[in-house]
Amino acid sequence: MDIGPLVLRQFTAPDDVSPELRDELIECWIEVTNAGGAAGFPFPPIGTDLAGPAVDALVAGLGPGSSRLLVASVDGGLAGWLHVRRDDFRLVAHWGTLHHVQTRTGLRGRGIGAALMSRVREIARDEMGLEQLRLAARGGVGLEAFYGRLGWREVGRWPGALRLAPGDDRDEVLMMLAPL
Repeated sequence: MDIGPLVLRQFTAPDDVSPELRDELIECWIEVTNAGGAAGFPFPPIGTDLAGPAVDALVAGLGPGSSRLLVASVDGGLAGWLHVRRDDFRLVAHWGTLHHVQTRTGLRGRGIGAALMSRVREIARDEMGLEQLRLAARGGVGLEAFYGRLGWREVGRWPGALRLAPGDDRDEVLMMLAPL
């Protein structure tokens, strides 16, 4: 299936996020989570009762220097998104963290996630003044390889930190990208 051109947009203020985009973010998060994706809700199935308030909290915290939402669209619809955040505490204000990196399940394998990751690197460096990015990923689902192909390196892991079900403990993999 051919898809149209990929459009990447960032949002830096709560008022920039339309009700329609809010609904698409919620729908995507539900879809990804319920398909087994590691995007912040470890116990599917979820619905709007969980994803809605999470999106609202994320959007409410947007600010140009501290929290940005990056979305990818194809043919006018949301294809994927991520959130980059920095802590304003001076000791750690030079690095940011990525959260909720996800693409629509039917659009995976088309470079959307890689495009989001490339663009957030530019935004973090050129617009937010960050020197490095960090993320935590669920082990055992291939995320280390995905991020590794994009220049990220594993800097540690917490063995068995994530208990998805009795007998299904996963490592939390700590990764970093530096320099930006």
